[in-house]
Amino acid sequence: MHRISVDIKQVSIKELHQLQNIGKQTFYETFAASNTQEDMKKYLANSFSASQISAELNNPHTSYYFAWIKHTILAYMKINFGTAQSELQHLNSMEIERLYVLKQYQGKSVGRQLLYFAIQTAQSKQLDYVWLGVWENNVKALNFYTKNGFEEFDKHIFVLGNDKQTDILMKRKVI
Repeated sequence: MHRISVDIKQVSIKELHQLQNIGKQTFYETFAASNTQEDMKKYLANSFSASQISAELNNPHTSYYFAWIKHTILAYMKINFGTAQSELQHLNSMEIERLYVLKQYQGKSVGRQLLYFAIQTAQSKQLDYVWLGVWENNVKALNFYTKNGFEEFDKHIFVLGNDKQTDILMKRKVI
């Protein structure tokens, strides 16, 4: 494995279009082969619309980060605190709602660097744990998070277009 060392920076509202582009591209790369085009199109249109991403960027309890090298964005991550968390909303936890790496940079430690940045962020805020949801059929991601200390604790339904799918909820203690 060839490791790439990335810079991680918080995304600003000025970078809305870059965030939309990498969000749509990485989600499509990850899930298009396993879902209908109709469901993908509906999900991408809703979840990555300019108004939706703008609202998230302006939420004080949500942060987006780019992993980049030189002037190229390789990956991004969305983390949520407090009431911005999609499920648990415990004040002592943080959700990683999205962590996606462009296909050509997977296996090069980019995702791991973002993950550990998130864990360090949670530690600096003295939170107890980080949690996330992973589609039950995304074996690659389930293995990645298990290898990095996350354990399954529950399940929930994730709606992709019109398709109700099961996500495995996983968490990792950080303190």
